[in-house]
Amino acid sequence: MARIRSQKKPLALIAIIIYKSLTALILAIASISIFLALDKYQNLLTFADNYILTGKREIIKFLLEKLLTLNPKTLEFSGVVTGVYAIVTVIEVVGLWYEKAWATILVLILVGISLPVEVFELLRGVSAIKLIVFAINAVLFWYLLREFMHR
Repeated sequence: MARIRSQKKPLALIAIIIYKSLTALILAIASISIFLALDKYQNLLTFADNYILTGKREIIKFLLEKLLTLNPKTLEFSGVVTGVYAIVTVIEVVGLWYEKAWATILVLILVGISLPVEVFELLRGVSAIKLIVFAINAVLFWYLLREFMHR
């Protein structure tokens, strides 16, 4: 019987797959949360109009005003876009796992598009999370570009 030799995936590729999987999970949770907020939007409006909670009224009023000033259509659009991006990220992960060239190209395009936006955000104000996300995406882009060019 012929033995099938399994190729070990590079550690960097596994790290990218884990990173993109976590990203997809976070995006899916965010999309679901947005739709749940949208579903409860009318209930929050009624609550804000009808109840006065002594002692905590100003804090609750402030938080509800922030949430309720969002347009429901904006919430709906945000939920759809976030959900679609989560699905695309899952597709990227599957393609990367099977080491498909199209997946590498897809990741390169999406990360490449986001890098200038991340630089702009860093120029507006540096924070640890912005810097970490930019660094991860820059390294991810560089690695996949290098690997794609070697194929």
